[in-house]
Amino acid sequence: MGRLWKVLTRPLIIAVLVVAVAGGGFGLYWFQPWRLWQDEAVEEALPQVVETSAPPAAAPSQTPATPAGPQTLASGELISHEHTTSGTVKLVRLADGSHIVRLENLDTSNGPDLHLWLTDAPVKEGTAGWHVFDDGEHVSLGKLKGNKGNQNYALPEDVDPARFSSVSIWCDRFDVSFGAAELVHA
Repeated sequence: MGRLWKVLTRPLIIAVLVVAVAGGGFGLYWFQPWRLWQDEAVEEALPQVVETSAPPAAAPSQTPATPAGPQTLASGELISHEHTTSGTVKLVRLADGSHIVRLENLDTSNGPDLHLWLTDAPVKEGTAGWHVFDDGEHVSLGKLKGNKGNQNYALPEDVDPARFSSVSIWCDRFDVSFGAAELVHA
């Protein structure tokens, strides 16, 4: 009986070890826990319009002049959700009429599959706000460039920024907000 037991348990032990190693490898890939200790800092300047030639001399116009530089249309402060998050979010219209979302002094945890979303969802404090941003309309502005610093994200031309009221740093892998900001119009 003892010899038979050894013969039968050896393949079982090997199978359990193979499953444990495979499960551990998958868990490491899926959760990527090392990213919590890796910071990616990004320092982008606010885009400015570069004139390629001098403007033609013209008679003074009766219409009000449009701002020559970027104009902040809305802004808000990031609050923490799944991870401690802080910084300022600005919705900016550039002189050429295009729009960007700008993150200033961003500080959040790094994580797998983070994106910046422009949404129509209300920003809620605490765990009540973790999962609301994929319930309504949202536009992904792309992968988060870094978890620290100052960053710019262009809005697609067909997106009307007036239809959106908040921004979320969204983890697509786990469908959860790391942090969010309500946009208050200037």
